[in-house]
Amino acid sequence: MMSRTAFIKFRGTNSFLLHSLSSFQFATHTASLHSNVSSFIHKITNLNDALELFDEMSHRQPLPSVVKFNQLLTAVTKMKHFSSSLDLFKQMCSLGVPVSNYTMSIAIKCCCQLNRIKDGFALLGCCFRRAIPPNVFIFNALLDGLVLEDRILEAEMLFKKLIKQKLCEPDVVMYNTMIKGLCRFGNNVTALALLRLMEQKNCKPSIVTYSTIIDSLCKDKMIDDAFKLLKEMVSDKGILPNVITYNSLICGLCKLGCWDEASKMLKEMEDENISPNVKTFTALVDAFCKEGKIKEAEAVINIMIERGEFPNIVTYSSLIDGYCLRGEMIKAKTIFDSLRPRGLVPNLVTYNSLLNGYCKNRNIEGAMQMFRQMSGQGLKPDVVTYSTMLQGLFQVGRCVAARRLFNEMHAQGRIPDQCTYRIVLEGLCNNHLVEDALSLFHLVGNSKLNSDIVVYNILINGAGKYGKVDIARNLFYDLIDKGLQPNVHTYTVMISGFCREGLLAESKSLFLKMEESGCPPNNVTYRVLLQGYLKNRHYDDVEMLLQEMDDRGYSLDASTLSLFIDHIAAGLLDRSMLKLLGKLVPKELLNDPSLCDWE
Repeated sequence: MMSRTAFIKFRGTNSFLLHSLSSFQFATHTASLHSNVSSFIHKITNLNDALELFDEMSHRQPLPSVVKFNQLLTAVTKMKHFSSSLDLFKQMCSLGVPVSNYTMSIAIKCCCQLNRIKDGFALLGCCFRRAIPPNVFIFNALLDGLVLEDRILEAEMLFKKLIKQKLCEPDVVMYNTMIKGLCRFGNNVTALALLRLMEQKNCKPSIVTYSTIIDSLCKDKMIDDAFKLLKEMVSDKGILPNVITYNSLICGLCKLGCWDEASKMLKEMEDENISPNVKTFTALVDAFCKEGKIKEAEAVINIMIERGEFPNIVTYSSLIDGYCLRGEMIKAKTIFDSLRPRGLVPNLVTYNSLLNGYCKNRNIEGAMQMFRQMSGQGLKPDVVTYSTMLQGLFQVGRCVAARRLFNEMHAQGRIPDQCTYRIVLEGLCNNHLVEDALSLFHLVGNSKLNSDIVVYNILINGAGKYGKVDIARNLFYDLIDKGLQPNVHTYTVMISGFCREGLLAESKSLFLKMEESGCPPNNVTYRVLLQGYLKNRHYDDVEMLLQEMDDRGYSLDASTLSLFIDHIAAGLLDRSMLKLLGKLVPKELLNDPSLCDWE
């Protein structure tokens, strides 16, 4: 609700005009208010001034026109005071101001920005009741609201309805809104189809249209398609790329490790007198950090500062993450501690990066300290935070603490996602708590979380590793009954479980079934089966398997090769097999001092 002071009835001295004398040096005569409302509105810089002006306007007789009220609503909305805009809209209706379709579009936009799309559609109904014909601005606001709430299918239905029933002619803003929504879900094909529809409808695409699709293509690593669209934009449409377009392309190239191309794009950008901004430099920093090139990332930050572009919290969060990925936690923490003196406030991403670094380095105490600190700073842990902490706790065997944290996650209203679920199941299995993992699996039941081959792989591997091969077998056939397709990892962990229990016939049967099922065994599968045969002193198929590996271009790892050497040395295998083994030894193992004298 609006503050009570906003609707005080002023008597005698005109308080708003007095205030204006000090802040805006407006005209002093009350009678000039009507003619000067527009100039007042244009000079408003804060909400209190806007509310006072509205109060003055609401007590004038006759009331100012709806156009003046709309200008004031627009000013408040541009300041992102959406709730206050809606309150003013309600006051306008109470005063009997004849609201227009433009007024309604502002009110609907505010509802949508507040994630109150239902109220937005209620106002659309109000338009029909008041005989106010909805225009393109109203429908744009509704479509944008649906996109903001990730309700893209509903947005598509509304958009198609507008065209089919000719309720309004979509403009470039409406097309851009739809394209933005489609690209958020990676639906590049439909986004491109919509671009072609614009051309058919003689609606000229803008730089925003092209840049949105180019950005989506780059994020999906479809860099060639992105450059093809860039060429179309420049050569065919005469639209020049802006800093946003270049940022997307540079970021896309960096993610693919195309450093030379990214450098060329940066040079081209500067040749066109388009200065790289914070986002450009941050994209480079982030890409370098993910590649482990910290020195290069630091160099980019130095160049930024030299050019007068100061790194923001996103830039430093990327740098912190880079150091964490390298395990350099002291350096990461030093940068973190320097943020507040720089006037930057660490956000959730910053904390999550540090937590991940501490957990990966098995420094769970450091992670717990940061976890408590972020809560003390008023930041609420998200699903990523909890998932990271759970993985860290399980890695160091602190299962009781992990369970407490998992329960806290639920209590805080954070719903575990697929990644969290996998972390918990794998953590339990790795800590010999297979029964607990199975209990959670059965508790979740037929949820989408269980319609995941990775979940089955975790459980089958866990059960097989700890001698519960019957459970592993049941899970394997259960996933097939559910219509899930076992992948090479599923087969491999199942074969490993059978071999561990000496069930070599079942191992061989499943191995042969892989090829029949269109899922050929990989390098790891062969190694697992060979190790199973050797450990159980079953040598019948060993030479055949080695020959198949050679035919497929596979190689032996150190542990499998070591087993072969032991068995040959013990006289359990013929030395004639050494020639075949020689073909399967990778170059890096030839220099291994523990294996160099194996011949």
